[in-house]
Amino acid sequence: MQLQNEDEYSSEENEQQGISHFPDNEGLMITKVEQGQGRKRGRYIIHFGPYSLSVLEDVMIKYNMFKGTSFDKKELEDIVLADEKQQGYVYALHYLGRKPRTRQEIAQRLVQKELNQAVIEEVLARLERERLVDDDLYARQWARQRITSQRKGKMWVRQELRQKGISKASIGEALGEITDNEEWESALVIGRKKWEQVRGDVTEKKRKTYPFLMRRGYSGDMTRRVVNHLTAAEQNGAYEDEELSQWDE
Repeated sequence: MQLQNEDEYSSEENEQQGISHFPDNEGLMITKVEQGQGRKRGRYIIHFGPYSLSVLEDVMIKYNMFKGTSFDKKELEDIVLADEKQQGYVYALHYLGRKPRTRQEIAQRLVQKELNQAVIEEVLARLERERLVDDDLYARQWARQRITSQRKGKMWVRQELRQKGISKASIGEALGEITDNEEWESALVIGRKKWEQVRGDVTEKKRKTYPFLMRRGYSGDMTRRVVNHLTAAEQNGAYEDEELSQWDE
């Protein structure tokens, strides 16, 4: 299957030309097949005398849509539906090609492409069967990356995953794989950076570092522990990496 830019595909002409206007109860022989041009590149225009429709190349080959082959209207309606499903699949592949996506994100994208809900559900099911969409894996990878690399707290990550349509169960499992010590180290790194940027005495540093960590999604308890560590280090006159890397109860 050759993938072009998703905007170059369109099945709208099937609706515009109206397969509903094809004659009933008679054979429809293909009289000409021509490749689409420009924005229709990657699609083929199938002519049945005065009638025509367009399909993706994959669909054309699968259903043997070549000159001289005959179909009835019901068969063509099934082919148009198959084309729409394949079209949705192609859209989804392009969307996934940019970065991993959740099931909800892909569904929203396909809604924007004006595909009906039944087709969207079939596309999503196919993607899941092919392991191209896996919300559980996505949640685990997203949580670890955001906490260990982006220095966000679990509360922040939980909200992000909810917005992406991840289930509560999957979110819980993903965040459960992040240990308290991993989140602590994340909070400590970003907290120390903020602490050192603040001009002023310890009180001023605490006043600005505490809400900063809270805004990044760390819990009140986690934030308090980090600020207490930084306060103690400031008062002792030095930061001891080994000491600060420990999780204190």
